[in-house]
Amino acid sequence: MTHSQPSQFYELAEYYDPLNSGKDYQGEVRLLEKIARRLGAPARCSWLDVACGTGRHLEFLRRKHSAVGVDGSPRMLRLARRRLPGLRLVQGDMRHFRLRQQFDVVSCLFSAIGHLPSKADVRETFVNLARHLNPGGVALVEPWIAPAVYRAGFLQVRCYDSPAVTVARFASSGRRGNRSIVRFDFYIGKPGREVQHRQVTDVGLLLSPTELLQMMRSAGLRARFLARGLTPRRGLLVGIKPRPKAPSSD
Repeated sequence: MTHSQPSQFYELAEYYDPLNSGKDYQGEVRLLEKIARRLGAPARCSWLDVACGTGRHLEFLRRKHSAVGVDGSPRMLRLARRRLPGLRLVQGDMRHFRLRQQFDVVSCLFSAIGHLPSKADVRETFVNLARHLNPGGVALVEPWIAPAVYRAGFLQVRCYDSPAVTVARFASSGRRGNRSIVRFDFYIGKPGREVQHRQVTDVGLLLSPTELLQMMRSAGLRARFLARGLTPRRGLLVGIKPRPKAPSSD
């Protein structure tokens, strides 16, 4: 994939973890495990994390489960491999990757599906996630903010400071139809160097829970939406892949 401007997940990947250092990955994994068990997943299971990024969720998932990660960014995966030596990490597009393996749980978190360009791409992704589930397996997908909840004009700043680097990221949100437009301005300072300014614009696809559930169901999953998810205002989509019906004894 090529980019006309820097990307948070490619050229600026090294600043992703510092700027998300306040995220409670371990607590999120505990909640995901609880939900997955409630839906029938074994306490210790095979777990695929799609759009795994730098592997922060996998860091905790691997302690109990047979875990695998997939991500589209080679730079994010490079950071994940440093964190998780020996863990299977695969570069692949969430719509198209093939592992020739099925899992008890497939997760896709932190609104990664919101970066897909079209509804057709979201449908294709759900079909691919379902393809990688065992019968009875559980899909856990964190969506982007719903159209009715998304706020244009929102401002936010995050900062990280260490002896090696200081980073400030300013975010401002806008909207164009069913697209969220979030502009990020990065200011990066390193000792002995001029402060760099890098600008990123993320375009997200705004889809309602109803639309997303219809897409999951069309992929063959029994799906529902949990309003209380991992991140405020986003919720969580859960889907179960049906088991084959037992043959009739007649």
